[in-house]
This record gives sequence, C-alpha cells and structure tokens, in this order.
Amino acid sequence: MDHTALLVTIDGPAGAGKTTVSKMLAGRLGYRYLDTGALYRAVAVAAQGDGVAADDDQGLTRLCAALALRLDGERVFLSGEDVTDRLRAPEISLLASAVSARPVVRQTLFGIQRAIGQAGGVVAEGRDMGTVVFPEADVKFFLDASVRQRALRRFAQYGDGGPSLETIEQDIRRRDANDSHRDLAPLKPAADALIIDSSRISAADVVDRMMSRILPLIDGDTTGSGPRPD
Repeated sequence: MDHTALLVTIDGPAGAGKTTVSKMLAGRLGYRYLDTGALYRAVAVAAQGDGVAADDDQGLTRLCAALALRLDGERVFLSGEDVTDRLRAPEISLLASAVSARPVVRQTLFGIQRAIGQAGGVVAEGRDMGTVVFPEADVKFFLDASVRQRALRRFAQYGDGGPSLETIEQDIRRRDANDSHRDLAPLKPAADALIIDSSRISAADVVDRMMSRILPLIDGDTTGSGPRPD
C-alpha cells in the first residue's frame, strides 16, 4: 500500500473515546473517518424496527438481504432515512453488541468495510478492525479506559434526561462481557497494536501519541524506527 495513504485502525471497548479520537486523527491526517460501529448500530435499528431478535438468525438473514445501508460522511441512512441520531440510544448499543456477534450480520457488513478501507487514507474505528477486518492495516491502535471513566463520558454525552451513571456503568460492563467473550471476532487488541489507556489523558494527547507512530510511515520510515510515544 502507498504509505502516503495509510490504513489506520482504532479498536477498543465502548466509551473509551474512539469516536472523538478517530475523528480528530482523521482530520489531522486528511483521511476519511469510518465508524464501523455505526454500521452495526444501523442494523440494530433495522432489527428493532422489524421486531427481529438478536438471536433470530433466519430473521437477520432476511433483514440483511434487504438492507439498504448508506454512509454519507458521518450520517447513516437506512432505506433512505437518516437514522444517525438514533444510533447512540442505550438499547441500540446493547442490541448492536448482540447482533454484531451473528455471522450473517458480520458477513453483510464485512464487504462494505473492506471496500471503504482497502484504498487507504482511512481511519477505521471499531471492535475488530485490526484483528479481523483489516489485519493488513499499516498502523493499529487499541484505545482503552477504566469502566468508571467510560461511564462518566457516556453520562456526559446523554446529558439531562439520560440514564443514571450506575445504569450506564452496568450497561458498559454487560457490553464488555458480550464483546470480549463472544466466539466470533471477540474484542481484543491485535498482536501488533499500540495500546493506549485514555483514562487520565485528553483526546488531544491520545492523538499526539498516535501521530508519533504514524508520521514516520508517512515520511517513508516503514521500519517504524521514528519517534515513539512516551
């Protein structure tokens, strides 16, 4: 791959700051931002709307066969309807975690993700970008944070009228268990990923650390012997 148009993956659990960091990094690099989690959330929205349970493989097969999913920048369209603002609802987050473990859903979205990422110049955010979808990625990161810090971030995102901090923390622990222990593409760092704990550092600091790994490759040092984060 042309190292001036790298494929960068950022994996990690819910609430670790992947979306903020991925958007900032893509902006710094002038790359396309690919939120793969939004694709699974869109399938969850479709499943909820059609009354299809997460473990109903026949129903999910029918749903995926008729799925009309489109990305337009950061907006997600389902059968022509902009569903972006529905994707972060707590019930959709949990349903997305469940449907993402179903082979038919993963197979349907795999091709979409690969088509976007293979040309390079992409920052792909998700759960298994560096381990399954893009194992050949030029640079891989795994962004983590403590459960409490991740819950606090989600709590701030929801604002007034959202679920309680305790409820959010319980949901995060449940989703972590679902994502980490599922048989298909469990959440884990790629063997060659740089792991960054964002619990006590800002999103800008995280991006700076990532840039210190990426810039040597853009500059032609494909051995990665350039500056490294502290």
